[in-house]
Formats: sequence, structure tokens, C-alpha cells
Amino acid sequence: MKKTTGAVVGLFASGPLLLAVPILAIGAGSASASCSTGGAQSVDTAAVASQVKAILDGGDTGAVSVAGLDDPADQVPNAKTIQDTGVAMNIPARGQVVALVTALQESGLRNLTYGDRDSLGLFQQRPSQGWGTANEILDPVHSSAKFYEGLQKVSGWQSLSVTQAAQAVQRSGFPEAYAKWEPLATALQKAIAPLLSKSGGGSPSPSPSGSADTETAPSDIAGGCTAGGDGTDFGTIPPGAVPAEYKIPADAPAKVQTAIRWALGQLKTPYQWGGSCSDSHGPDPMGRCDCSSLMQQAYKAAGVTLTRTTYTQVKEGKATSADVLKPGDLVFTEGTAEVPGHVGMFIGQGLIVNAPHTGDVVRIATLASWKSQILAARRVV
Repeated sequence: MKKTTGAVVGLFASGPLLLAVPILAIGAGSASASCSTGGAQSVDTAAVASQVKAILDGGDTGAVSVAGLDDPADQVPNAKTIQDTGVAMNIPARGQVVALVTALQESGLRNLTYGDRDSLGLFQQRPSQGWGTANEILDPVHSSAKFYEGLQKVSGWQSLSVTQAAQAVQRSGFPEAYAKWEPLATALQKAIAPLLSKSGGGSPSPSPSGSADTETAPSDIAGGCTAGGDGTDFGTIPPGAVPAEYKIPADAPAKVQTAIRWALGQLKTPYQWGGSCSDSHGPDPMGRCDCSSLMQQAYKAAGVTLTRTTYTQVKEGKATSADVLKPGDLVFTEGTAEVPGHVGMFIGQGLIVNAPHTGDVVRIATLASWKSQILAARRVV
């Protein structure tokens, strides 16, 4: 990796927005976990998950050893606080990984009472640079929130690499050092996400298999399969293609038909994490779609207002079962039912339209390929 990139240099030089972001200058005497410029460390994600669960569930904290977590009883709860704060602020999973990467590099995920010059805490933030008082910075929730606020002020941070995003907030003297922590940070984020609900705080979102407002399967459901099949009859669907046999359901509500038609109009456009989906065919990458903005804009075209993220869309409308989906229903996967990481729209005939991930395009998937991963479903019309 090059020491700097044009994109990052452009961000640093590009005006008032970033000048307002508190700056952390790290010198040679930093309390950073490491100043090595080596490559990313390999991580046993299963071992990370085991250690995280053991610690947060109050089990045997010494049963599993993970490289990079030499004091897990201290580090894992700090990671959970960082992630919990991110969820409360509606920061997507990738932003939580950026924060975890930064704390791993700057403090080793420890709430340090010392550092280079007046640097303190998980992110080695400096009172003299506007991050807060010393006592505030030593509050992990405050320091995490201030980091996320700084990240949100970085224009287009969603399109940067994790390392570039971390450096855009921190301005570290060792920008290459963040990269090696990304695998561990990603494993921590994925391991902690399912356990966040155990700390209480928010009201849980309904699961797909039962809640007070979940619909009961009608008599035309056989063998637990949504009427209309699961899409397997269409075979392999090429990226961005619409099966010739598919028709927008004529018996669906008019708003649902409009939303489906609009979503299908974005097929083949490149995925953009954090993109607004306001101009998916245009030249600006941030006008393209990610999974939740595709849902938001499709329903906006139908005159229905949805919130922006999967974390909030999973609370829209009312819960329904994955076994009784109707066209227009939002279907959630990845993460947990309370904090899902991905969403698509059921469009009938066993098909789901979605914007999958970086490097892919808006496309149609079969319900069969999603069924085992569905965490929740919501009916918004």
C-alpha cells in the first residue's frame, strides 16, 4: 500500500469540512499498539467469536487465545462499547469496523490514561485538539461518539477504504498501520453484533417467526413455502437480468407495483456502499445504490417514506413471516434480526431484488437462495 493516496490527500486539502474535524497528531512516542507497516494479520474468525461470546456471557475468558487480543477481558468489552455506540448513532457496520480498526491501532482497544503529549483513551484523542475534556475522553461512550462524529464529517467516507477512512479522522503519523487490523476488527464486529441485544437498551425488533403483529400463514401455503414458489424454477439468473417469465404482480397494491417497477429500473447499475440511489445511472458513484437506499428510493417513487438504513427499516411497517411474503415486503439478512446488515424486496414469483455488495450490481435473487438466511421481514404497504 502506498503511504498516501490522491483520494486521501484531496480530503485533507479540501476545505472547511475537514478542518472542523478534531485532529489527532501521533508522534514517534505514541501509545499506539504498533507502528509496523506490515500487511494485514490473518484472523481465526471462529476463535474470535468464541472468545467474544465467552467474555460477554461471563464464561471462561482464558479458554481461547486470539492474536491481537492479549488482554481480551479488557479489550472485548471496550470493542462492544464502540460498536454499541455506533449502532445507537445509526452508523453502519463498515463504520463500526473503521472505529474498531482505529482503536486497535491507537490504544490496543484499551482505555489508556496516557499517550503521546495529551492523548488519552481508546482513540488517543487529545483535549487540546477539541475532542473533549480528559474525563470525557476517558469515557468510552463519549470517545466513541466523538470518533463517529468525526467520521460523519468526512465527505464520502463510505467510498474510502477502511484505512483511508480511519486516517481521514485521525491524521495519524503512521497511516499504513491501520490496514493490518481490518481482519480482526471485522471479526470482532461480526462476533459482537448478535450479542448486542443482551445488553438491553432498545426494544427488540420482531423476528420473522413470531411477534405480536406477525401474520399467520394462510391456507394456500403448503410445506412452509410462500405461494408462487421460491424462484428455483427460473434457474440461474444472470446479474441484472429479469427472467422472461416474470411479471410484476397485477394484484399487488398500486404503490407496491410502482416500487417494484422503480427498483427493477436500477438493475445492472453498480453497487455503491453508502450511495444514495438518487441517480444510479449517473456518473457520480455516490448517486448509486446500496441495499437500503434502493429500498428507500423505490418506495419514495411510490409515495411511501422509508428511513435510510437497514437498522431502521427493520422497524418500518409491521412484521410478517418469511413463509407468507407478499410482493413489496422487505426481507432482511446478515447480522441479527435487531441489527440486520442487508435488505432486499420480495417482488413475487419467488424473487427478490437487491443491491448485494461492492463489486456487484443491482440484481434479482431467488427466495430459495435467501431463505435460510432470512432474519426478519416487514410489510410496509
